[in-house]
Order: sequence, then C-alpha cells, then structure tokens
Amino acid sequence: MKKVSFAEFGGPDVLRLTDAEEPHAGPGRIRIAVRAAGVNPVDWRIREGQKLGAHPTELPSGVGLDAAGVVDEIGEGVEGIEIGDRVFGEGSSTYAEFAVLSAWARMPEGLTFEEAAGYPSVVETALRIVREVGVQPGQTLLVSGASGGVGSAVLQIARDRGITVIGTAGAANQDYLRGLGALATTYGEGWVERVRRLGPVHAALDLAGSGVLRELVQLVGDPHKVVSIADLGAPEFGVRFSGVAGSVPDALAAAADLISRGKLHIPVEKSYPLAEAAAAHIDSRAGHTRGRRVMVV
Repeated sequence: MKKVSFAEFGGPDVLRLTDAEEPHAGPGRIRIAVRAAGVNPVDWRIREGQKLGAHPTELPSGVGLDAAGVVDEIGEGVEGIEIGDRVFGEGSSTYAEFAVLSAWARMPEGLTFEEAAGYPSVVETALRIVREVGVQPGQTLLVSGASGGVGSAVLQIARDRGITVIGTAGAANQDYLRGLGALATTYGEGWVERVRRLGPVHAALDLAGSGVLRELVQLVGDPHKVVSIADLGAPEFGVRFSGVAGSVPDALAAAADLISRGKLHIPVEKSYPLAEAAAAHIDSRAGHTRGRRVMVV
C-alpha cells in the first residue's frame, strides 16, 4: 500500500510517499480502507520533532491521526461494527491507503468522507478546551485564531450551549466567523481595544500560538480562565497548555449528534492527494485556514 512517512525530524521535505506493508487490526481495533485523512497542526508538530508528551514518536514514523473510510478488518473483541460500514475516527499513520483506528463512530448520514475526516481530533479538542476553560452559558468566550478547524468547532459548540463568542481572524475570514454566530474582529495592531468594544470577556482560548497570551490574560483578568493549545510557553503566564486528549469515543459521539442536529458543520477548505502531503503541511503551518484541510486517498 501507499503511505506517507518520514525517517528523520525536519521540514516538510522529509515526508516521503512510500510502499509499505498493510497494517492489521489487533484486539479492540478496526482497520479501514482510508478515503480521506484529516490534516492537523499536531501532524507537522510531530514531524518537526516537537516534544509532545501525548504523542511519543519512533522513527521511521507514519503521519496522521484522523481518518474516514470503509471498515475492512475487525479486531478481536470489537462489537457493534461490520465490514463495509462507513466510519470516521482516530488512529495512527492515517495518511495511507489503509489505517488502524483505535476510536471510531459511524458517519452521520449525508456526510462525505472528506468532510468526516476533518472532525475527530478537532471536535475532541474543542469539547475539551471549552470544558477546561470553564465558560458558562450567558458568559462571553474570546477565541484567538477562530477560523480554523478547532476554532470553527468551538464557535458552534459554544453557541449551542448559549455562550457568546468573540472570534479573531484575518480580514478575509470576518464574514465566515459571523456566519458561525460569532462577534468577529481582526487581529493585528489595536486588536485588544477592538475586543473591549465588543464587551466584557469571561474566558479566552488561544488556538493560533501567535504570542497573545499576555493580552488574553489582561482581557479576562485571570490566567486560570485562559487555555492554549498552540503556545508551549503558556505556563510562563500562568495559563494552562492543553495537549492531552480526553475520550475520543465520547467526542465522536458528540460530533455525530451535533452534525445530525445541524449544529456543527466545518467546511473543507482544500483537499490534497497523498503525494502532496508536504504542501498540506506547509499550508497548515501558515495558518489562515477557513475550516479544514484533508488528504484524499
């Protein structure tokens, strides 16, 4: 089978599309014929060799955590799923023609494989950080870097819970944020005052790692009400860095429920074939994403 992997840490040029042995589903796992794989910032952070405790890496390594596809192998002890089912979920080395998943759910009706592949890690992260930041219905949540996959999910999950959301993003994504129910403003010079004009902020999330933690703490007034998923220096400001996943099966069930109720939709901004994995990482690292990026197989 074809698989994207890397034998050394480094830039996108270390990625190679190679022939590899097919993986097989062990106990408690399933294997899918991959139709699409989600592109997440954690993918290129791992490739660069960043020290992420939740994702220890042995070289050579495959790439990718999220995928959607068709079940073609079921491991011992797995129940409630059948060969041929369309599923989305999380596993390892998902930039490949076949991948083993450790958590999965059936795809909601009407969802394409490309759309489904963009949800697993994104929704788990969004649910986790909204919980960790402690924002309550009737309060206002500030989301810095709100137009990407996690931001798109956070805005919709928060709005579904009765939370007001202020989102910062580039000028080109202001209408996109408003379409998701957020009060939108641009980042850059003067952004703190622009946020203040939109009203008081009770909690904040840093999704972009753009060096704004000091300002987020000032706006909220309490570092314990700020969470970052992108700035490893967060503890220097008394801010929690959230990088360890919670229950992915629970997150997938929540995602399926939200999607089925029409409360969650994350558009796919761009799709890439496996041979263009390096380009996908370059684009993901550059930011300014509106929704999700995915690999197609």
